[in-house]
Amino acid sequence: MEQRTGDSPNGYEQLGTGHKLGLLDVVAQSVGFMGPVFSVAAIVPLVAGIITASGNGAGGAAPLAVVVAAIGMLGLGWTVVQFTKRIRSAGSLYDYIAEGLGERIGVAAGWVYYAGIIILGAGIAVLIGGTIHDLLHAEFGHSLLPDWGWNLLLLVLLGLVLHIGVQLSTRAQFVLAMISIGVLTLFFVYVIIKSGSANSVKAFEPSSSPTHWSGIFFGVLYGVLLFTGFEAAANVAEETEHPKRDVPKAVLFAILAAFGFYLLGSYAQVVGFHFDLDAIGKANGSAPAPAAGLVTMLAGPKAGGGIGGEALRRLVELIILLDMAAVYIGVSVSGARGLFAMGRDHRLPKKLASIAKTRKTPLGGNAVVIGVYATWIVLTAAWGGLFAVPGLPHYFAMYSWLSAFGAFGLAITYAVLSIAVLSPVIDTPLWQKAVACLLGLAVTGGAIFGSLYKVPAPTIYAPYAALAVLGIGFLASFVFTGRTRASRVLAQADGAQAVTERVG
Repeated sequence: MEQRTGDSPNGYEQLGTGHKLGLLDVVAQSVGFMGPVFSVAAIVPLVAGIITASGNGAGGAAPLAVVVAAIGMLGLGWTVVQFTKRIRSAGSLYDYIAEGLGERIGVAAGWVYYAGIIILGAGIAVLIGGTIHDLLHAEFGHSLLPDWGWNLLLLVLLGLVLHIGVQLSTRAQFVLAMISIGVLTLFFVYVIIKSGSANSVKAFEPSSSPTHWSGIFFGVLYGVLLFTGFEAAANVAEETEHPKRDVPKAVLFAILAAFGFYLLGSYAQVVGFHFDLDAIGKANGSAPAPAAGLVTMLAGPKAGGGIGGEALRRLVELIILLDMAAVYIGVSVSGARGLFAMGRDHRLPKKLASIAKTRKTPLGGNAVVIGVYATWIVLTAAWGGLFAVPGLPHYFAMYSWLSAFGAFGLAITYAVLSIAVLSPVIDTPLWQKAVACLLGLAVTGGAIFGSLYKVPAPTIYAPYAALAVLGIGFLASFVFTGRTRASRVLAQADGAQAVTERVG
């Protein structure tokens, strides 16, 4: 049922040798990973400072914090684009950093990056069933299945989608994301129109934050999380018809489109509650499920502080669940391909480079992803005290810890990548690379600081665990000595093919 890397003529098996992905597919991979609807519901309260551990945040100036975060992420996006123009492989950021800063640093970054992605996916695997359970119970008085039952059912469906192929995965993400983004965009416009005279430019004034610029910059720390996963298109470059053309477009489009949506969504949420932070905090605390956030309360009846009704609230809840499903798929696709790429380069056990013979999907990578998710689902159901936080459902406390690990792992990788852009491998003017480096380090450094500053136990243990993985990855670079990276072999093959086509 499978082939391994040694079965191909050059010893480097490739994914997706059948139908190739187009521009819409790679856009869907980045947008699906980012999960704009899920992010705008779950993370905007963090940007505003409504539910942060320290109580700091941008408050009514949350849209301004989104603007500042987007500027920094555009610098990081420019860096990713420069590498995607030169490298096409499933290794993505691991390959970019190895090319710019050397193999050992690349391997260490690959360990923490893909561990972060997979653990982040495990957080979604735990969260999605619990959210379905709580929303059904709040709306209809019963949930049909326990939260772990929903989680296992969705895990089986995810396994089928991953095995069938990335084209099904990206198309599923595209449909789910476009429906959810389209509906919620209309809802946000409706909120702004209904808010009437409450609309104000003070959403973009530092004075709207309780602590002015200090609160805004603290909000930026969480604003970076809104854009996490923008680079996911690069993970499927190897399976894309025109990777050096389409992947850069997808990366930049994902950042810009998400920025527009987040700006609209953050503004609608603060103006919908008339910039009243107490009302916003009360609404967020009354949400039927923690992941539903302010958006569902805003869509609800006026008696609960909303501007809609029961039907609209249920529609918004469904939309959030659809986007969570898109995130679930996108994260899993990226994680499995990262394990495949590092296994193929002999930087992880070689069996991780096994692929399904007919589907050409990463068999070993998919198996590990599903296995990790299943483990955390079982742990959440069986160990009620693990990472528990008073006042939070256990599944959400587990998600908070796992997502903290994942976000910190990705932030560390982004920071290292920001330095890698200064390498001579990127042959653009030095001033451009320096600006991109500084912007990238500013936003990722802030995100790293926000992951550590005044964060209580048990969440604080998550970034420490990610740092431990980074260290283990560096040590592993001496154990798994590796071979010439597949990205270089593919680049040589591309060059030879280009010469042949010119001669012909």
